[in-house]
Amino acid sequence: MNALTRKNLFCAFLVVYLSGCTHAPKGIEPVTGFELDRYLGQWFEIARLDHSFERGLTRVTADYSLRDDGGVDVVNRGYDARKDKWKSAEGRAYFVKDPGTAHLKVSFFGPFYGAYVVFGLDPDYRYALVSGPDRDYLWILAREPDLDQATIDRLVTRAAELGFPTHELIFVPHE
Repeated sequence: MNALTRKNLFCAFLVVYLSGCTHAPKGIEPVTGFELDRYLGQWFEIARLDHSFERGLTRVTADYSLRDDGGVDVVNRGYDARKDKWKSAEGRAYFVKDPGTAHLKVSFFGPFYGAYVVFGLDPDYRYALVSGPDRDYLWILAREPDLDQATIDRLVTRAAELGFPTHELIFVPHE
């Protein structure tokens, strides 16, 4: 195999690999009739599945604002009590299909994108269920730092019915 063929194969692999992280998990349908303007603003993380990029963080928020290019600026922020400091990550997101479908690709690291799929959304945009590209990623978000227990129970039950490991959820303190 010559160098040009290897380079072409590598580029093809890279394109497939990078695009493969933006799909919705099998059986998870993004919200349709999505209104980005209503979703923009601050959300509080009520619960999440554990990942290294958020491990140990409390008081986690996500702020979404419109970009000039039609995408969404994302600022995630959380408090690391062990280090007594705030951590933040800035990214950008773009719709995978159309702006009426709550399926975006988000990047915090250059050209690498991951799925951001809103698959449950309160009609008044007060709380949301969000997944990544597979069932290892799940967030329950709300407009307020606290969500009533009945709503939390309903959201957790729905996520469990869809195959998420909800017994592993971490409930995020906001005091």
